[in-house]
Amino acid sequence: MRIGFIGLGNMGGPMALNVLKAGHAMVVMDVRPELAKPHLGAGAVWADTPKAVAAASDVICTSLPGPREVEAVALGAGGILDGAARGAVYVDLSTSSATLVRKIHRAYAERGVDVLDAPVSGGVPGARSGKLAVLVGGDETVYHRVKPVLDAIGDKVTRIGEIGCGTIAKLVHNTVSACARMAIAEGLTLGVKAGVDPEVLLDALQKSSFGQGRALNDVVPNIVYRRAFDPPSFALALLRKDVGLAMDLGREYHVPMPIAALAEGELDEALRRGWGDRDSNIVVCLQEERAGVELRTRRG
Repeated sequence: MRIGFIGLGNMGGPMALNVLKAGHAMVVMDVRPELAKPHLGAGAVWADTPKAVAAASDVICTSLPGPREVEAVALGAGGILDGAARGAVYVDLSTSSATLVRKIHRAYAERGVDVLDAPVSGGVPGARSGKLAVLVGGDETVYHRVKPVLDAIGDKVTRIGEIGCGTIAKLVHNTVSACARMAIAEGLTLGVKAGVDPEVLLDALQKSSFGQGRALNDVVPNIVYRRAFDPPSFALALLRKDVGLAMDLGREYHVPMPIAALAEGELDEALRRGWGDRDSNIVVCLQEERAGVELRTRRG
């Protein structure tokens, strides 16, 4: 299959390399041409515009920062729609807006081009290893047609529902994750300041009925033991963008989201501290500062 890939940043770059390794021909493009060097070295071909990428591809993938960039590349002048042939498939791997995805789907349908939204979860390590969850929205027949490409990107590829549903599922996931991290930070700072060793407290939580999820077995140990905020696995600015998109969706569908609004405020404060490019787990430092205690073990 001829694959076009636009957006070769922290997530898109390794995802595109994994598609290349799976044996697909590839045309690539990024606003920073130097990011394409590994792909060109592996046999990919460069194109100067999204239109040129689309014209040379059966399946066009984008991995972009957010809705503004997606809309410009998908619908703007010289964009994918200007170059895509009838029967081509556009797959957006970005975490974007479900409303925008559906707008793109309608515009592309008029030209005979199919669209899937397929945001990914698993951070930069997952993008490099090919161990990502890929949450797909769109027509089931189209999904099965391009699934071999998606299987090269992630090991947990799932069709969530019709167009936009993959994006909605991703926004829900990231918003719940943001709220959970902040609630856990509150509890841990309470326990540590009241006299429990953080390592012992974490172990107790992990052994409880609550403690079997990823937050306590992956995210929190990263905070308590390693204090690893740089380089980011998932940047704080991106989490803030995703929670904001979920809040927009809530307003669109008249769903009250007071807990998510609190999380949004915390993320805004972290951005004001200049932490946008650091790992999203750094938001717990706000709670540490307010509580006057640091969640660091003797091994930390």
